[in-house]
Amino acid sequence: MRPNRKRGLGYDYVHTVIDDHSRVAYAEIHDDDEKGATAAGVLERDIAFYAVLGVRVERVISHNVFAHRHSAAFRAVIDAHGITQKFIRPHCPWTNVKVERLNRTLAAEWAYAHPWTFNDDRAAALTAWIDHYNLDRRHLGIGGKTAIDRIDNGRSQYS
Repeated sequence: MRPNRKRGLGYDYVHTVIDDHSRVAYAEIHDDDEKGATAAGVLERDIAFYAVLGVRVERVISHNVFAHRHSAAFRAVIDAHGITQKFIRPHCPWTNVKVERLNRTLAAEWAYAHPWTFNDDRAAALTAWIDHYNLDRRHLGIGGKTAIDRIDNGRSQYS
């Protein structure tokens, strides 16, 4: 596990993104910051990830953190791709319910599903878990379908 001065041993920042329609998720781990440049990089890679699936990012709803609201780097990515940015209302997590649910599922089924001997092992398992979430896991909120089933082009582009 990595020591972190601000948060303690084994604390990571997991940046999560979820498509509103399909529930296809994207996540990256960053061990030491929630800065604007990091958030901008995550958004840029997220846009590329969804583009491979044939999904164009049109809108982003995010928390009111500095990295999303005031970062020039984050704003530059938003502007470069013609994305409309919205913010959740303060103290109203239900306005961002899909990503909040993803984060809860991520914690229960990946991060704390069992004791990890090393934080690096847990981090390495994230990609496989996201693949499972997107390709195989049935979602009640979309009629028992898998997230990838809601993408018009289906599994072949994701695999």
